[in-house]
Amino acid sequence: MDLNLLSLFVEVAKTASFTTAGTKLGLPRSSVSRSIAQLESELGVQLFNRTTRKVSLSTAGVALYERVSPQLVELRRALGSLPEREEEPKGELLITAPTDIGVTFLPEALAAFRLRYPAITIDARLTPRVVDLVADGFDLALRVSIKPLTDSSLVARRLSELEMALYAAPSYLARRGPVRTPEDTLQHDWVYFRTAMPPPPFPKATKRSGVTGDDLLFVLHAVRAGLGIGLLPSFLTRDDVASGQLVQLLPRHTVRTGSLYFVYPKGHTVPRKVTAFRSFLLEYLATRPLSLR
Repeated sequence: MDLNLLSLFVEVAKTASFTTAGTKLGLPRSSVSRSIAQLESELGVQLFNRTTRKVSLSTAGVALYERVSPQLVELRRALGSLPEREEEPKGELLITAPTDIGVTFLPEALAAFRLRYPAITIDARLTPRVVDLVADGFDLALRVSIKPLTDSSLVARRLSELEMALYAAPSYLARRGPVRTPEDTLQHDWVYFRTAMPPPPFPKATKRSGVTGDDLLFVLHAVRAGLGIGLLPSFLTRDDVASGQLVQLLPRHTVRTGSLYFVYPKGHTVPRKVTAFRSFLLEYLATRPLSLR
């Protein structure tokens, strides 16, 4: 059954007039009359007693009105209060992000975001795995990529450039001496990130003593502990440099490692909570860039 017929029935019942109901709904009297006749035919009962001067509810009409009218009011109220129809964005925002982004940059950004949008709750899932946003029900992902993202089912907005720089702990430098040129790194121990071995301008070497890990947070902690020098994203090291736990080496020799992207499923209507977070991050990173440049 077409629910519009029930809405029309309720309006005629309240006004006791096909003409008045039609005027309120922007319909001609003849359309209202035909629609009520269709509803009566579908239900198999007469809903209105009709005279040349008056329209009144039949016994079946009264019963239907008493049952349907409150239900339609509640349905309109429910539809009108959906989170994405509210002027202020609200609802749960399900986010996936790499672990290093998630435990360094993201918490501070989310704290500021929640102050602005307290009706939005956050569920952050941190993983190095590239998840299927649509299949797993995520609203958005923060992803790091060297190349522009081209998945046709997703929308990707670049948020910030990312770069790596060379760092060491003061205790390590006191023990092994300074690093003044890229060539000096040949004489030092390294802490390697397995998927990002030192690129130019750092010279290649077949044998370098050191430690290798497949997690950037492990590399950060290992460099901080004095195990060697290491290339690390500048957003990971900012607080350690400020506190004196790490020293940036060769500041003229930074390595661009790609960009941070805001990724969400493509659709005709993007939820307000998603667009609010996207706009917020663009504004936030304009004043707090993740790169040193």
